[in-house]
Amino acid sequence: MKRLLLAFLLVVATSAASSAFAGGLVMVPEGNRHAEQPKVPGASMRRTRAARSTFDDKYEKIRDLLASDRRLIAKIKATAADYGIDPIHMIGAIVGEHTYNVDAYDRLQTYYVKAAAYAGNSFRFGYGDESIGDFLARPEFDRCGDLSDSYRLWTCRENVWEKSFRGRAVGGKSFPDNRFSAVFFQPFYAGQTFGLGQVNPLTALMLSDMVAKTSGYPKLDENKAAAVYDAIMDPDKSLAYMAANIRRAIDDYKTIAGMDISHNPGVTATLYNTGGSAARAAALKARGGLPEENYYGWLVNDKIAELKSLL
Repeated sequence: MKRLLLAFLLVVATSAASSAFAGGLVMVPEGNRHAEQPKVPGASMRRTRAARSTFDDKYEKIRDLLASDRRLIAKIKATAADYGIDPIHMIGAIVGEHTYNVDAYDRLQTYYVKAAAYAGNSFRFGYGDESIGDFLARPEFDRCGDLSDSYRLWTCRENVWEKSFRGRAVGGKSFPDNRFSAVFFQPFYAGQTFGLGQVNPLTALMLSDMVAKTSGYPKLDENKAAAVYDAIMDPDKSLAYMAANIRRAIDDYKTIAGMDISHNPGVTATLYNTGGSAARAAALKARGGLPEENYYGWLVNDKIAELKSLL
């Protein structure tokens, strides 16, 4: 009987997706595509063991912190409304980050203190003795000069890095075989993401225009690193960048892959974790099928009833 029911549900889901596709947009159904959680990366497991914790403990800690902070939940709801997304997507991203990437602080407001500490330091984005401003003045980046939108501009710059600099020697200087964000936007060498939503500085720069237009915060400047860190570590501002990140992923999948992922928080959480929503949407369009959740998104979908209760 269970097998017959499962088969029936699968047919219904497939039929729904086919009908949506016939109308020009595929509605990605709720729930996980994987029956079991995909493998968690070794780095995440090592960090958790080093802290003498477990993923279950970390999940319960961030869940309880959110449950006890009604003011924060209200801000999440308000910010999600500003960006036209369901707040469950933001809850999923916060839970995923603090379960697999970092530990939740005893009080989420601790981020205010940390933000102030960083803002008081004098630092810059760069690699070695070359600042990000000097690096972007290289002729290889001239092709990006006519782009004014921050998302397209920084995407172009990131592509130039991948094609012309990553793992290469250019002009007598060797560059690491690593991501642009890791090489030029990690001045503290203690991790790439910070704050409540664990936002990457490069991601914040990409989303600067959307956040400025929607939330009214000042546009970010790569030459003013302290202001970038203030934006991603101040809880209120960080929420705006989180929401913009999720909004961008939903829009990319809709316009590039013809997929509506707005009803599957596990998929949006996966993209929040991996980044690169435009490239991933293009790859999905090329191969066909539905998007799949990774280990991080799988947890969000698996705990979706409990997470929705926080709202």
